[in-house]
Amino acid sequence: MHRIRRLLATGLWLAWALTPAPSSASAVRPHLLRQERFQETGFLNRKIDLHGVTYRFQICLPQAVRDHPERWPFIIVMPQCPQAHYWTDPDVMAMAMAALDRETEEFHADPERTYLTGLSLGGYGAWELARLNPKRWAAVAIAAGGIFWSYRPQRWQQVATLPAQYARVLGRTPIWLFHGSLDDVVSPRESELMYAAFKANSGNIRLWIYQGLKHDCWTRAFDEPELPRWLLARRNDPTRPQLSTAERIVIPLHPAAMRLSPAQLDSFVGDYLDLHGQPTIKVFRQGDQLFQKNRYGAIAELDAESLSSLFYPNGGSTTRLFVERDSQGRVIALTFHDDRHEERWERMRPGPRIRFQPE
Repeated sequence: MHRIRRLLATGLWLAWALTPAPSSASAVRPHLLRQERFQETGFLNRKIDLHGVTYRFQICLPQAVRDHPERWPFIIVMPQCPQAHYWTDPDVMAMAMAALDRETEEFHADPERTYLTGLSLGGYGAWELARLNPKRWAAVAIAAGGIFWSYRPQRWQQVATLPAQYARVLGRTPIWLFHGSLDDVVSPRESELMYAAFKANSGNIRLWIYQGLKHDCWTRAFDEPELPRWLLARRNDPTRPQLSTAERIVIPLHPAAMRLSPAQLDSFVGDYLDLHGQPTIKVFRQGDQLFQKNRYGAIAELDAESLSSLFYPNGGSTTRLFVERDSQGRVIALTFHDDRHEERWERMRPGPRIRFQPE
């Protein structure tokens, strides 16, 4: 997964849904099903020759390694930007569209359900492909991107007019932007300017600002369960007029902590064992604050999101400890949950205590 994320740090994705539409896509499904037994799955290497230059790209079929593969019934084309080039270079954009055209034909994709996403440098490319091919996309999702390229600083001289040009060309194509409030690579102002321009031009725009996140907001964005559902609900159908909407949300890094009574705090205190019966964490409190100490001696604060969910105020925004209680309401287990796995820790019952190894 680390290798995949390093690749996607400047990534451009061109995707379409596998789920067939009730009209033209219904005839596509038998073809796809017949091909399943012959097609490789996962990340498939491809190459394409364009104007005498060979470019490489990848196809991601739905069974590929993802944090939540069940949420993403898409085939994803991931062109790869050659070194010493940018996604906004005309020849690189031409390569990306040629790769999309070829794979659209290979997999008999539904032209009404083609989606464009990009992140970081790939977000710059996504904006350009959206502008140059405005009728191609059912929806566009961009994380940590913009139109004021760091390698073309003179574009900022057009700040009063350039965002509106994109808004006029794209009209009401659904756009969803994500940005970290502390992004020190691509300024959040880039997405704010695009949001304002689309809103002023009666566009169809969403902007989610993740409070406290820096440049890598895409990990959080592409883990949003709503994102693939939002994409799947959009179709590039000229007979169905798009709505004019504007939504801007600031999402806190962590929820507000619930204030617990001393008795409620004490209800969590104890030693917790992994599935092999080995000590994994100790929960203790000091004053009105809960803490967790793991088997290696590392200590982390715990706050309550509710009586059934704890979180780490100094840790990941999506990591939780879900609380399991017995019929009398006593805490009997905690389930650690993050974006990649779950692990159940059973609370040690009264009796001889198991001590952690000395640090």
